[in-house]
Amino acid sequence: MAESNHATQVAARTLFTDLTGREPDGLWSAPGRVNLIGEHTDYNDGFVLPFAIPHRTVAAVGRREDGKGRVRVASTFAAEPVEVALDDLDEIFPTATGREPAVPEWAAYPLGVAWALRQTGLVGSGVDIAIASDVPVGAGLSSSAAIEGAAASALNDLWNADLDRTALARIGRRAENEAVGAPTGIMDQMASMLGEPDAAIFLDCRSLEAQLVPVGIAEAGLAILVIDTRVKHAHSTGGYGERRASCELGASIMGVAALRDVSVDDLPRAQELMDDITFRRVRHIVTENQRVLDTVEVLRTEGARAIGDLLVASHVSMRDDFEISVPELDTAVEAALAAGALGARMTGGGFGGAAIALVEQDAVASVSDAVNAAFAASGFSEPHIFTVTPSAGAHRDA
Repeated sequence: MAESNHATQVAARTLFTDLTGREPDGLWSAPGRVNLIGEHTDYNDGFVLPFAIPHRTVAAVGRREDGKGRVRVASTFAAEPVEVALDDLDEIFPTATGREPAVPEWAAYPLGVAWALRQTGLVGSGVDIAIASDVPVGAGLSSSAAIEGAAASALNDLWNADLDRTALARIGRRAENEAVGAPTGIMDQMASMLGEPDAAIFLDCRSLEAQLVPVGIAEAGLAILVIDTRVKHAHSTGGYGERRASCELGASIMGVAALRDVSVDDLPRAQELMDDITFRRVRHIVTENQRVLDTVEVLRTEGARAIGDLLVASHVSMRDDFEISVPELDTAVEAALAAGALGARMTGGGFGGAAIALVEQDAVASVSDAVNAAFAASGFSEPHIFTVTPSAGAHRDA
């Protein structure tokens, strides 16, 4: 991935110089993430176990030389830049009224970060931001958090905010929730900010306490395969919000602040109190929280080879109880397992996106071939399959 990251840096720098006629003040980048296990638990104050991936978003950023308090954002995946006055950001993101942001969605992420930083009392000078990325978009690998992390890291430096990584993750989440209007938790932003090589981040989404857990994938002779189904998803649309509402209803019925406070032993009582759909949504969250805790324990005591069954159980729960899988994701998981994967599950918010499979290093090609064949036999478009390793979080590149 070093070559593609370099290419992304060059693309961001070139876009900046084409836009402004000068060199940027610096390059900042942040990674996408894969969630090893713990899906939809984050906004329920629960536990997650993501890791940062080598794929990164790069922001080339420079202070404006015209002295105007304006921010201009450009991206290699958009035809035209977007420019607004910093003082107008409150008008652009009128989320309290329920209106859509008055800018294209791609621009709402970096502009939302600027807005969220200003909500903390920062004034900030005008900037130009040029973005390039090799994080697959719509694949459930958190391309949005990568944009937020890169932009937040840059503005943190250029505006002398002096915020730590956890505070910047909060800024990214506020941008996504309140500016973009996507009701996500904080897992993606924390993974993008805090990632370290060969480690997953065991995150308590209530306290934001984070522990690095060595995963030892390569050491065990294994690889993590990402199977991007190319079925696009969008968090800011229907299904994600409906699942979140079901979780809030379930917590209310149980008389707790969040489903984090419901244990597996509480599920029989929950079933008596709830309709079937609400109960199944709740059961997924409660059992998924336990699976995260179990996975951390197994990684620490037995190693990566022993987590396969937990990954499979997670997928079954998302497929049957939370109902966020799609046929392409189920096909990816089933084909990978049939071809010898130790474990596999969909990853990310669901309704499309990617699956992951834990495979022997020498079986990457054969498992990939099996998944491609299964997709072809089902009449699905060819998936994008690649390996990832736990990688570094957000930082300044140059």
